[in-house]
Amino acid sequence: MSQNTPITLDNLNNLPKTEAQQWFSQCCAAPNWFSAMCDARPYGSPAELVQQAQTAWKACNQADYLMAFEAHPMIGDVNSLREKYAATKAIASKEQQGANEADEATLQALADANHQYLKQHGFIFIICATGLSAQTMLEALQVRLDHDTQTEIKLAAAEQLKITLLRLEKGIQL
Repeated sequence: MSQNTPITLDNLNNLPKTEAQQWFSQCCAAPNWFSAMCDARPYGSPAELVQQAQTAWKACNQADYLMAFEAHPMIGDVNSLREKYAATKAIASKEQQGANEADEATLQALADANHQYLKQHGFIFIICATGLSAQTMLEALQVRLDHDTQTEIKLAAAEQLKITLLRLEKGIQL
């Protein structure tokens, strides 16, 4: 079951477990999160789905966060974006639109800062990029380079939850 076409909450509730896990994994790649989302079915409303998404994320640990982060392409890396989002192009489309519209100098600065961030923290920079310009993402990245890794894990986890909730919203037909 692909999220290229939104599904109804009723259809999501009635998917076989493996298909439901696959559907949820396209919103967030942390197995503990998507298993908890699958196991909490049925959902009576989109609000229940959102509440469970938040609850399940809060129950996740650092290893879960890192698994979720690993599923993201590096901001501004168009080839990585194409590869990692191939199965979720409808739901994840336009998440990094600002990077797609950036000039070469900004893209290079993003790439350089992203590689520095990865080397420093051991995972890529995570930000809910929807609606952000490349310059705004670059500025946020440069500020966050000064943080320690534990602070960054917390900040990235909060950004991951925003991304997950947006993907859930895009994936459910209301």
